[in-house]
Amino acid sequence: MAKMKGFKWIQTTLSIIIMPIGFIIWGLAASPGIFLFGEVSSITASWVNWQRAIALGATLGVGALLWCIVDLLIVGILGMIIRPNLEDAKAPTESMLTIRWGFLSVFHRLAQPSLKWMVPSFVGNIYYSMMGCKIGKGVQINSSFVNDCFMVEIGERTIIGGDATINGHLFERDGIHLSKVKIGKKVVIGAGSQINPGCVIGDGSVVASRAVLPKFTNIPPKEIWGGIPAKFIKKIE
Repeated sequence: MAKMKGFKWIQTTLSIIIMPIGFIIWGLAASPGIFLFGEVSSITASWVNWQRAIALGATLGVGALLWCIVDLLIVGILGMIIRPNLEDAKAPTESMLTIRWGFLSVFHRLAQPSLKWMVPSFVGNIYYSMMGCKIGKGVQINSSFVNDCFMVEIGERTIIGGDATINGHLFERDGIHLSKVKIGKKVVIGAGSQINPGCVIGDGSVVASRAVLPKFTNIPPKEIWGGIPAKFIKKIE
């Protein structure tokens, strides 16, 4: 893929555009909660102060829940529209692929404040699926840092531990590299671990907490790996 001419100016222009769009998305996500609060406020206008305070406080809580759900829905729809459909790819840093990846990354960051309250749950899994992640049945994702979802596959009954990071991209001297991360069935990814692009983790394996898997690491089925960088520890009988 060729280097894009005028990338600097295109990047600057798009950055100026995308920043207010992000805050507008957050504002739109708050709309259902604002409407609900207004309705409850009108209904309870004649109530005793302490009763009204309880009702309005509970409404604020429900409004915050609605904000999280609608935020994920809006971002997920945008992800469905602009996510690329590819296996592995590389391009210069100054390229259209980088811009497209950048948009998805910004949208995912807009979702993360909501997502951290929605994992692990079916709501979080639906969001990740909308962003392009292939998720098997019974998967538990307890992290808001599954990045580059369109480059991630997670097999059935796998557990992604709290704040584990999964990246499908990296930048090197020759530009951006995107490579699939494939996680098998009944895998455990420990809390705080980091899985880098191109990693393949076999069925029934375990990645220990805080472990870091370098790019293109291939873990065979039913093995335990840990450390920085992650190394083979033992076979699971």
